[in-house]
Amino acid sequence: MKRPTTLPRWMKRLFSGLHVENIKVVRRVIVSVVGATILLIGIALLVLPGPAFVVIPVGLAILATEYAWVRRWLKKALRIASNVVSGRDSAAPRESRV
Repeated sequence: MKRPTTLPRWMKRLFSGLHVENIKVVRRVIVSVVGATILLIGIALLVLPGPAFVVIPVGLAILATEYAWVRRWLKKALRIASNVVSGRDSAAPRESRV
C-alpha cells in the first residue's frame, strides 16, 4: 500500500507565497538589470578599449526578451550592421537605371 506524498508544512508555506505574477515580475526585473548593465558596459566600451560593437547587441538581445521596443531597436541595429558589412550605405543615393 502506497502512502500519498504530501509536502511538509514549510514547503507549503513557501510555495503559497510564490504566485505566477510575482515570478514574472522578478524575472523581468532580473532581465532588465542584467541587460541594462551589459548595454551600459557596451556604451562605455565605445570610448574605452574593447569590443563595443559586440557587447551592445548582446545587451539589446537580452533586453529584447522582455521589451518589444528593444526588439525594434535590435532589428534596426542588425540591419544597419549588415548594410555596413556588405558595403551598402543606406544614406547614399541609389543609381537610377535610365
